[in-house]
Amino acid sequence: MTDELQRKVDRAIRLIKAAGKDGQVVEVAYSGGKDSDVILELARMSGINYRAIYKNTTIDPPGTIQHVKSKGVEIRRPEKTFFQLVAQKGYPSRFVRFCCSELKEYKILDKSLMGVRKAESIARSKRYDEPTKCLIYGSKERHVEAFYPILNWSDKDVADFISAKGIQCHPLYYDEQGRFHVERRLGCMCCPLAYKKHRIEEFKKYPNMVKAYIRAGQQFRDTHPDAAFTQRYENIYDAFVRFLFYERDHEFQQDKFGLFGKTDYKQLLMDYFNITL
Repeated sequence: MTDELQRKVDRAIRLIKAAGKDGQVVEVAYSGGKDSDVILELARMSGINYRAIYKNTTIDPPGTIQHVKSKGVEIRRPEKTFFQLVAQKGYPSRFVRFCCSELKEYKILDKSLMGVRKAESIARSKRYDEPTKCLIYGSKERHVEAFYPILNWSDKDVADFISAKGIQCHPLYYDEQGRFHVERRLGCMCCPLAYKKHRIEEFKKYPNMVKAYIRAGQQFRDTHPDAAFTQRYENIYDAFVRFLFYERDHEFQQDKFGLFGKTDYKQLLMDYFNITL
């Protein structure tokens, strides 16, 4: 490691030790991603008492559970799967993030180490100013003191640390030649918080997710006939096309009828994703 990276490592370990002072057990919020692997290694190096915990979203990419188990990380399974929540609540969005609150954002221990980095996005760079933050999950009584040991690490810092420590990351970070790609990101498959283009690419990569979304969405429509989600769209295929391809409802409504009449969205989805519905 370079001297600069070693200084960052030393600062990170000092912060981690501060979190675990007096022998208090600290959570390592483990997602299966590269930054979580770095945090896990730093926690081991620090010597604090910790519990590495993976909160299973039930829609993480293939290979994630196996990778988590290989690291000896504790797995927390949710009371309801992502698609059970969809069947109960409808499709999530950037404004209705029940998937995050139900599957990831809940308290386990009083203190938590998280692999948040400013370099991940402009939004995160603006959102996170300090290496610690009080997170409130539902009520003030359910607050967590979060620590971000690698907040100011660059992608190169992460890649160099992983190389120096011989850390084996999730298989999706490696290409066919076994080369590690630090720029790749690991997250929920077809995440509704991702940009539209990325989400569409994800659905193409995992076409069975299209089927699962449609099944769960139909369950919601069947059990919530008076919901806006049910009333606004003629069928689940219309609803899913609007959910996936359009940012605004009026744009979807304008495109619904073309020169040759109403678009058959069921057929469109089957052709586009090469699936049978």
